[in-house]
Amino acid sequence: MAQHRHKRETPAKPRSSSIPRSVLVSAPIAVVATLSAVTMGVLTAEPAPADNLLASSSTSSSSTSQSISGATALERRTDTPVSRSRIRTAARAEAAAREAISVNRQARRLAQKVDDRLWTTEVLNLWDGPSEKSEKHGVIQALEQVRVTGRRQAGRTQIVIDGQSRWVTSQYLAQNKPKPEKADKGEPAGPSMGGTCTNGSVIDAGRATLYEIHDVVCANWPEITSYGTWRGDGEHGQGRAMDIMVSGETGWAVANFLQANYASLGVEYIIYAQHIWSVERAGEGWRGMSNRGSVTANHYDHVHVTVY
Repeated sequence: MAQHRHKRETPAKPRSSSIPRSVLVSAPIAVVATLSAVTMGVLTAEPAPADNLLASSSTSSSSTSQSISGATALERRTDTPVSRSRIRTAARAEAAAREAISVNRQARRLAQKVDDRLWTTEVLNLWDGPSEKSEKHGVIQALEQVRVTGRRQAGRTQIVIDGQSRWVTSQYLAQNKPKPEKADKGEPAGPSMGGTCTNGSVIDAGRATLYEIHDVVCANWPEITSYGTWRGDGEHGQGRAMDIMVSGETGWAVANFLQANYASLGVEYIIYAQHIWSVERAGEGWRGMSNRGSVTANHYDHVHVTVY
């Protein structure tokens, strides 16, 4: 029998399988379903501690060990997923950094080519561009000499500070170093803090600093007798705004006096003759405003002051 079994013979026709066809079809499907279930279980299950994995490997069958190994490999591959939004954010940040480097390099080249320096006449805000939507990056003090690039746009001038491109308000740059102002002898003294109101005017306000402003304005300009405080809108309704009814050059004298003493008087911003000055943008000086349609709406007949 042994010799007969090992005898080389001509291959016979393949026998028909005794396994039913339904089993042959359903078996691969069952395998696929089993693999899918195992994969989903691996992806959704909490990572098992190392000790549990070792214990399982010593008691489980070989197929279970293979599943655990597959789960560990999947965990390693998906340990720190990175979202597309994070990738896009990083790409935008890198592009912005490259653009800033390019802008700074160009500004330095222009400044070197122009080879000109100007003096700041006031404390100026530093902006990263000439538009109103530019971001502020600190300030530069008065009487500082800065390198300019020759570029001017929207009332601002490009300068170079510490190798970086910045923009400042053009009107506060001068070719020559400004000299401190000194009062000439015999010239009448200008308005000052303190003094007593003698014209009998009074106000009703919601901030103590508004009473101080009234007293000092009244002491220096006793001809001004009309003041408006409470009103049903905005900062007037909050009790922290006042209208000083004055016009012409006297109005500018009052407005500039309040600007010069804003810190002592708690001033946030001032409006007069369609111009505004604010603490937040002090480095830009008086800025023009859009036309609101009337003398009063454009603040030609009164100085508006808002306090903190």
